[in-house]
Amino acid sequence: MAVGILLVGGLGTRLMPLTKYTPKPMLTVAGLPVTEHQLAMARNAGITTVVLATSYLSDLFTPYFGDGSKWGMKLLYAVEKSPLGTGGAIANAAQLLDTHESIVVINGDVLSSHNLGEQIRQHEANKADLTLHLTTVADARAYGCVPSDSQGRVIAFLEKMDKPVANTINAGCYLFNPKVVQSIPLNTVISVERESFPQLISDAAQVFSYIDNSYWLDIGTPQALLKGSRDLVSGIADAPALEMADVAHHDQHCLIMATARVDASAVIDQGSCIGAGATIAPQAHVRGSIIESGAVVGKGAIISDSFVAAGAEVAENAQISAAFVTKSEILTI
Repeated sequence: MAVGILLVGGLGTRLMPLTKYTPKPMLTVAGLPVTEHQLAMARNAGITTVVLATSYLSDLFTPYFGDGSKWGMKLLYAVEKSPLGTGGAIANAAQLLDTHESIVVINGDVLSSHNLGEQIRQHEANKADLTLHLTTVADARAYGCVPSDSQGRVIAFLEKMDKPVANTINAGCYLFNPKVVQSIPLNTVISVERESFPQLISDAAQVFSYIDNSYWLDIGTPQALLKGSRDLVSGIADAPALEMADVAHHDQHCLIMATARVDASAVIDQGSCIGAGATIAPQAHVRGSIIESGAVVGKGAIISDSFVAAGAEVAENAQISAAFVTKSEILTI
């Protein structure tokens, strides 16, 4: 059995202005916070104890997730007083775990449908120090690359380059032998990607790749977040979290959470999701958008490829495209 650490402490600067008041893992996709979708993936892989490694706007996680019992999990919280980098965050969070078990670390800005249970199985079968989930992309120049040999051992962890030597990239889910995590210094700013992983490879540690080309998306920008939500709604991406959610209607075109009020004459399509308690007035058209809980979309309004924040109101007959709507402003994304 493995335990988990979910890295949810980032500032979400690429997601501004969406993250001005909400940490990126608490932004909703397909009606639920990103973190809830990731926890469902972990739970399906048999992980029932997870530490949320928080920092930015950390006090917004506990009121929603509590102790995790609602999802049949045990959730713990490790709060960084100041950002420690991925390595420092992992070391800090691991203080709350039984470190005799394999430790799964999931980056909070990734949506993935990969087989985490199989990644854990291979990691433990190989008695690996570290097992990295890799995915294949057509062009690795924007990501950096992670080549591995014919036995699946990682041979390098490379930064972005004009001519990548491989098309496999870091997909943001790591399996650690607990001894490796224990070796990371506490209260120290460290990047596992820039420091720990290259050092382990240099030291000839047992670093393995788990290549799985299932759905994967870095949701670090507003446009990517909207795409991720649409993919979850339409079924392109796995959405196990919705199995336990209070959903009124879900098909490949739209998702409407329970307690939302959607007039029969309104059109909700192109993978849009309508949050709990939201109101969609007559003749409104919502396409490819996220409408968060309690938001109100006025009569005849047309919303395309946009994110309407919780409690925001869209005026009658408004036409909004590629925008972030809050209670006080409309910002282009």
